Amino acid sequence: MIESVIAIVAIVIGGLCGYFIFRYVINGKYKALMDTAEKDAEVLKEKKMLEVKEKFLNKKAELEKEIQSRNQKIQQSENKLKQREISLNQRQEEMGRRKQDIDQQQQRIDNEKKLLQIKSDELDKMQLQEREKLEELSGLSAEEAKTRLVESMKDEARTAAASYINEIMDEAKLNANSQAKKIVIQTIQRVATETAIENSVSVFHIDNDEVKGRIIGREGRNIRALEAATGVEIVVDDTPEAIVISAFDPIRREVCRLALHQLVADGRIHPARIEEVVAKVKKQLDNEVIETGKRTAIDLGIHGLHPELVRIVGKMKYRSSYGQNLLQHARETANLCAVMASELGLNPKKAKRAGLLHDIGKVPDEESELPHALYGAKIAEKYKEKPDICNAIGAHHDEMEMNTLLAPIVQVCDAISGARPGARREIVEAYIKRLNDLEAIAMSYPGVTKTYAIQAGRELRVIVGADKMDDKESEALSNEIATKIQNEMTYPGQVKITVIRETRSIAYAK
Repeated sequence: MIESVIAIVAIVIGGLCGYFIFRYVINGKYKALMDTAEKDAEVLKEKKMLEVKEKFLNKKAELEKEIQSRNQKIQQSENKLKQREISLNQRQEEMGRRKQDIDQQQQRIDNEKKLLQIKSDELDKMQLQEREKLEELSGLSAEEAKTRLVESMKDEARTAAASYINEIMDEAKLNANSQAKKIVIQTIQRVATETAIENSVSVFHIDNDEVKGRIIGREGRNIRALEAATGVEIVVDDTPEAIVISAFDPIRREVCRLALHQLVADGRIHPARIEEVVAKVKKQLDNEVIETGKRTAIDLGIHGLHPELVRIVGKMKYRSSYGQNLLQHARETANLCAVMASELGLNPKKAKRAGLLHDIGKVPDEESELPHALYGAKIAEKYKEKPDICNAIGAHHDEMEMNTLLAPIVQVCDAISGARPGARREIVEAYIKRLNDLEAIAMSYPGVTKTYAIQAGRELRVIVGADKMDDKESEALSNEIATKIQNEMTYPGQVKITVIRETRSIAYAK
């Protein structure tokens, strides 16, 4: 027991000794750390103080520079204000001097006005006295003399006006022809045209000649049924992979061609099927005619056409006149009419409308004994077109009296569209002969080396030797050729003669 107590006491005493020893060691280390920290803090403090002082000095220098620059700006502004003040003072002094001068001038003017008024009064008195003397001498009052003077001046004015009117009329007659040609040429140049030649036959192409037998049918019943349903003549000959459809009515040819196409594609070819397909194609073609008419009206910017007139315009696509497609001719005439009306200061929309409708009498639903122009005017009047449009349609072939300016415009543009080269069919031999004659006429002159007829005979280019004639002679040559062509040949439109004279120098580098 005693040993246990002694052991416990020994343990307690040992623990207390260890605690005091540990505390002593810790206090020593803490004091050393505190000393080190105080030294570091002092160094850091001095460093931060130096940095703050440096920043302060920099800021102070920047502020001093800014203050100096502001002072300079203020000084400049003060200098400018002083200069303005000086200039304003100078202007004020100048204005004062000017005002003084103006006052002096106004005073002189007032004095002169007074003098003029006095002189004017004196002149009025003198005029009154002179008038009284004249009245006594002539025995006429002032009103009577004025009346006689006015009458004499009227007579002189009438004489002068009549003479002036005659001069204007003579000048207008001289210039009218050239101005008209100029307007027509400008109109033609501003309208782009294309050639469209129609024939009286269509060709239906097939893949092989076996189809021909199926189209003909047993004892020709299929081909007879197709001809009876469409009203055309079908020619099946030895031409490889082709069947010729002949008819003067393009609509019938188109119906037959489309019907053949559907029948061959379907493979069922017999009389009942032929009648069914032809009826279906006719209905489709009627719809296409209406769509063509609508599209044409929209393209030309023409609105408010009666649906029946739209259908008639669409039918023009399948008609031709002397080989020229009628719808193409109508569109071309409409554009020409619009351009010419603009040149003449008239309404281009009305002119375009009249140009499009001028040949509607050529596509009647029923035969008429009237000429196509008069019949077209009748149709237009029936569908509520305006009187000037109807008159232009009926008078474009001089079969009706022209009542408006639209009528001669439509007549001229119709002639231009039909007469341009390539518009209507021309025999190839005659065309080639005309080109050869043009070139032969130019080659007949001395000094000409080559000739070329180009642009469908509308231009003749003549190349001459530079050593055989000079510039004046080449100019005279073009006039001589033009005169000779004009006297000896017949041709549509006009022919431009261009004489080319050039000098070529050739050398070879070896």
